[in-house]
Amino acid sequence: MIKQNILKLSAYKVNDFACKVRLDANESPFGFDISPEAIKTIQTNKYPDPEARELRAILSKMWDVAPENILHGNGSDELIYYCITATGGPVLYPTPTFVMYGIIAESLSEATYPIALNKDFDLDIDAIIKTIHEKNPRIIFISSPNNPTGNAFDVEQIHRIIKESKGLVVVDEAYHAFSDKPSFMSHIGSYDNLLVMKTLSKVGFAALRLGFIIGREDIIREINKLRLPYNLNSFSQAIAVDLLSKKQNELNENIQTIIFERNRLIEKLSALGELKIYPSDSNFFLIKPVDMKGAELYGKLLEMGVAVKSFGAAVPALDDCLRVTVGNPDENTFFLECMEKILNTKRTT
Repeated sequence: MIKQNILKLSAYKVNDFACKVRLDANESPFGFDISPEAIKTIQTNKYPDPEARELRAILSKMWDVAPENILHGNGSDELIYYCITATGGPVLYPTPTFVMYGIIAESLSEATYPIALNKDFDLDIDAIIKTIHEKNPRIIFISSPNNPTGNAFDVEQIHRIIKESKGLVVVDEAYHAFSDKPSFMSHIGSYDNLLVMKTLSKVGFAALRLGFIIGREDIIREINKLRLPYNLNSFSQAIAVDLLSKKQNELNENIQTIIFERNRLIEKLSALGELKIYPSDSNFFLIKPVDMKGAELYGKLLEMGVAVKSFGAAVPALDDCLRVTVGNPDENTFFLECMEKILNTKRTT
């Protein structure tokens, strides 16, 4: 009764276990207190605003676009599904990257063309352009900064991909708040095939599941035909409107703290030695131990109460790499202490 392509899929798995310090999910370590006044405005017996008008109005001012240029989703995952459903395949994306591009494309029985990143985790631009010309993908996803590698891709190479492609190009800027690279938001009017994807999950709103795509009004209008009715619940809309209206300064301060802590962690870990640390434009970064397996380091950290993300053989390009989410200052200091103990013990054995 189930389609063969679904039977062959592996589900997206989330680690769900108790741990003293969780640095494995790319969440912000800083949340917000919910205003009782915001909750009181919600009528539980009424459907939510299907167009999320108030929320889109606030975001349109933040991003300097018209509300008609914004489409709201229940997380970015829902919007990825809509985009691929609207265009069909083939679907092209670099790899390793956010796994849902491939999972959703395969669930829709669309052909996929994952193009391996080079040894520096940058775009293999020649391979991508060659595949564009040969396979004519109807949609391309470029996550920049990229998850799970953490780096932002060369801006000019992304421009070249957009220009060479006859299909839609989605630049996923989920982690752009932590990068000093320019956003592609300012180029939406310059291209007829560009969408930019944003999320509030990485800056402290993960519980609300709020994702957005921004693009030309005519493209947004067509993709919006696929949006399920009332897809954003009233609680998420009301809380987001309240917090974005009142907590912008705190939100910006939190982002700056995360960037500072990311740089502190990288500096301290570099001083310890015995680790390869990859550059990051995100709220996380990759490390690779020199004299032990990544799985061994992962296990030792877990024994000490710290959870990070391990990839292993499931992602060959990241074998022995661990992804570390930036936590709050106390969590980061505890992680550093654990790393120092592990590496010192390794040196003496």
